[in-house]
Amino acid sequence: MGTAFTDLVGCDVALQQAGIGPVATADLAAAVTEAGGLGSIGAGGVPIEELEAMLADVAARTNGPVCINFLMPFVDPAAVELAAHRARVVEFFYGDPDPDLVDVVHRGGALVSWQVGSVDEARAAVGAGADLVIAQGVEAGGHVRGTTPLARLLPAVRAAGDVPVLAAGGIGTAGDVHAAMDAGADGVRIGTRFIAAEEADAHPVYVDAVIRATADDTVLTDRFGLEWPNAPHRVLRASLECAEAAAEETLGSRPMGSWTFPIGRFSSMLPTRDTTGNIAAMAHYAGMSVGAVSGVRSAKAIVAELAPR
Repeated sequence: MGTAFTDLVGCDVALQQAGIGPVATADLAAAVTEAGGLGSIGAGGVPIEELEAMLADVAARTNGPVCINFLMPFVDPAAVELAAHRARVVEFFYGDPDPDLVDVVHRGGALVSWQVGSVDEARAAVGAGADLVIAQGVEAGGHVRGTTPLARLLPAVRAAGDVPVLAAGGIGTAGDVHAAMDAGADGVRIGTRFIAAEEADAHPVYVDAVIRATADDTVLTDRFGLEWPNAPHRVLRASLECAEAAAEETLGSRPMGSWTFPIGRFSSMLPTRDTTGNIAAMAHYAGMSVGAVSGVRSAKAIVAELAPR
């Protein structure tokens, strides 16, 4: 099913995998792209040397389009410039749309995507030169920019500018995808389903919690804000309760390149496969689509199940 999004980006399926922090590695991004969608690498806070290695890794696995996701509070202009020369799409989130960053990306030859949580932010993104916009409903997992349900936000963002619009937040089944497309989306952006992808770098304890959870088990909070305060996010309630009950202030650690990153209580870092410590008390980001995650599956199978038809 071709749309304005697939025509612009050059993928076959109107589906983007979200840049789920360190869970979204080159393995996952390449697998989604090879399945026909737009795979994404989470580059928030990633050192430029590590990002360069990830870009080389994904390029060795696929010739298709890949997106690099940056978080505005942690953005490194040099990393953005690198990504602009190596990726098809460079995506920004959680900050006012910046025309200067858009220009950097365009000069490097890539497209700019901006994820927004309000109509005003969508208008600002289009005004700054973004090539596509992601409308993120409050149902989304991870960090949440706005307060509006997707069903209300999507048509308003659709009318805010003449660029392709992806729908994000609470989309976990083929029925959810079809509803978003029927409401005017040019594609969908999926995060929670890919936490349980075979190629994702999520810790097994985290994956198991996601598989067992339902929408009612998620909560919007700002408690996991040790490194990123006052930034609301949706997590599994059980992980928040475990963090609140934890006696230790350092829950564990995660290797990052040549050094080890300590994970404090209420850290915004999510647990990857090689994270050690009190995994249950770390941030288990998940959206309200979590009830659709029934087990670990390949990225290819997830894309095939959700592909708009």
